Amino acid sequence: MAAIVEVVLPVFALIALGYAAARLKLVDDLALKGLAFFVFAFAAPALLFSGGTRPHEPAGGAALVTLVAGVAVFLAMLAVGRRAMGLALPEAALFAFACVFGNTVMMGIPLIVAAYGQPGLPPLLAILGVQTVAIIGMATVAIEIGLAASAPIGRVLRATVTGVARNPVLVAVLLAMVWNATGLPVPGPLRRTLEMLGAASPPVALFCLGASLVGLSAASFWRETALIAAVKLVAMPAVAFALCRALGLTPVETAVAVTMAGLPTGANAFILARRYATGADRSGSAVVATTALSVLTLGAMIAHFRQGLP
Repeated sequence: MAAIVEVVLPVFALIALGYAAARLKLVDDLALKGLAFFVFAFAAPALLFSGGTRPHEPAGGAALVTLVAGVAVFLAMLAVGRRAMGLALPEAALFAFACVFGNTVMMGIPLIVAAYGQPGLPPLLAILGVQTVAIIGMATVAIEIGLAASAPIGRVLRATVTGVARNPVLVAVLLAMVWNATGLPVPGPLRRTLEMLGAASPPVALFCLGASLVGLSAASFWRETALIAAVKLVAMPAVAFALCRALGLTPVETAVAVTMAGLPTGANAFILARRYATGADRSGSAVVATTALSVLTLGAMIAHFRQGLP
């Protein structure tokens, strides 16, 4: 209960504040767009680069768990979408994407920082890199193939690589890895600047997440939404936990990997669905429902893992 009060409750309070501000029109769409861009392009990358360039233990195990769990669940739900639900390949890929891809930037970063502190950043960095490249790339390839089966493979790969390269969060993760490889220290003034900028990321990201939920409905496609919620909030973290135990990961790596696996469906699922003009209502419904339900599942996970951390 203490973990819920100390970590999860403030997180969802900020989400609720953003929702209320947008609902009451205290902030307009242009202001929210600017805030979201600030988080995605500046604050979150600064936080990740600053954390990733501090001395830390390797966290490749967390990345491996995320990769194996994400690919396995994505392929399984892609098959469910195609065979059991009769969806076309692009729609099935977006359905599977909603089951796998969590809200890593707007919710994952602030939640991991609040729950596990500095020791949670290295596994978080590893997970972000893998999830952005592998899961978004895999979903994009499946959608592109389904929409244009005769399209040259070069065009599909080009679209995937371009989308990944334009992601400031992934760029920050890769830059931190490169900087670490050089062995050079980050100059003091630069580090303090990054820390000040990065400190704005968690609260502003959560505020923007809440605001982005206005106008989305959880009522449509309720059966599919219930299935997505069960997979995203229960099955994904269960698979990740089993893999962490099998690989013998440290308590911190396990806590971060499982918590990240149990994040609610990310807004990128809705954005991607809107971009391809297919399954947007289902994806939007999944974002709302899983975000609301995750206050219970994430609270339970964090309470459990914080007991076993030093």
